[in-house]
Amino acid sequence: MNSFCDASRRSLLLGLAGLASATTTSAAHAASARQINADASQALRTLYATQPRAKELGQRAKAILIFPRIHKAGFMVGAQTGDGALQVGGRIVAYYNISAASFGMQAGVQRFSYALFFMTDAALNYLDKSDGWQIGSGPSVVVVDKGAARSMTTTTLTQDVYAFPFGQKGLMAGLGLEGSKITRIQPSA
Repeated sequence: MNSFCDASRRSLLLGLAGLASATTTSAAHAASARQINADASQALRTLYATQPRAKELGQRAKAILIFPRIHKAGFMVGAQTGDGALQVGGRIVAYYNISAASFGMQAGVQRFSYALFFMTDAALNYLDKSDGWQIGSGPSVVVVDKGAARSMTTTTLTQDVYAFPFGQKGLMAGLGLEGSKITRIQPSA
């Protein structure tokens, strides 16, 4: 049992080290634009198929920032990173990276997706003008779970940005956006 725990701990630490390395060099090694486009489109279709309210929100949004694959790993110290595409009027107009580091009681490895629905011009302008948007500062962001999505109506939509986490795989507690930094990137062709 003890050797199993040691092996698990080593695997987590190696995964965390690789993820931390990817987080710090993600802009330089971004996926190709073609791959991000394909992954983002597929992720958005998946979200719309599983959460119909997200599709309704997408029709009203000024823009949608889709992170199709965010990788998160941690053992006391954690990191997450992923590349995504900003869609305006159904067209992809820019690419972004999301990354974060965390400290505390945590252990595990996880992959998930996020879609951020920008509901106001002010929120979209903030993303465009900021040199890296630190979530928790700037426009207000509401994370929507399946239960909250069912109760959303046009009169309850009052926030700047709505975030839908989806497609979680792996074992790790928490999907918080707080403390994440979103930075514009230039993917390879």
